[in-house]
Amino acid sequence: MTPEERADRHLLVVDDDDRIRTLLKEFLTRAGFRVSAAADAAHADRLTGSMDFDLLVLDVMMPGEDGFSFTKRLRARGGEAGQTPILMLTARDQTSDRIEGLTHGADDYLAKPFEPRELLLRIESILRRSAPKPAGPRAISLGDCAFEPERGELTRDGEPIRLTEAEVALLRRLARAAHAPVDRLELARDTVDATGRAVDVQVTRLRRKIEPDPKNPRYLQTVRGIGYRLAPD
Repeated sequence: MTPEERADRHLLVVDDDDRIRTLLKEFLTRAGFRVSAAADAAHADRLTGSMDFDLLVLDVMMPGEDGFSFTKRLRARGGEAGQTPILMLTARDQTSDRIEGLTHGADDYLAKPFEPRELLLRIESILRRSAPKPAGPRAISLGDCAFEPERGELTRDGEPIRLTEAEVALLRRLARAAHAPVDRLELARDTVDATGRAVDVQVTRLRRKIEPDPKNPRYLQTVRGIGYRLAPD
């Protein structure tokens, strides 16, 4: 993760051991994260009820409510708090304990003692997995046709139009820069012919599939001296 990405993530460390809690908070803060800390499940409960966290680093063996019970209760709560990723820390390294933690909704399980670097890598791995996926572009209207970049599907009046893989790749690239010209040689980089002739062939074929009048293209336009432009409705 980049320093900017870490700075945007707020972690909660929950551990009843003052020394471990302090060391974890200092280490993760130096790594660039925003970090809060709680000494037990009751304190963590109050914090998760009033603030949003991107991940919890949760000790299992704590006085009062243990980490297993807290995880189960947090998951049952629902909402943003109930979806917060959890990395469990514990001195208990039995397989049954790991299974119990994962069953209750933990995302990962790390046994004490552990290397701080491993903890950091596991945290970053969980954060990457749990990050919202960028929404793909919506269907692009091209007259009677519509192209869905995420699925790579072209339809006319709801009926599918077959595209080759090369045609899908070309349309996706043009769709990302809709209404803006894209250099012909840039489009050619992923083709079998870096001179651009393969792109010209693909454009000709696509126009036959998309344009009402392929000889006078409305949607897949030539930009003289540059390349091509997709001009959806």
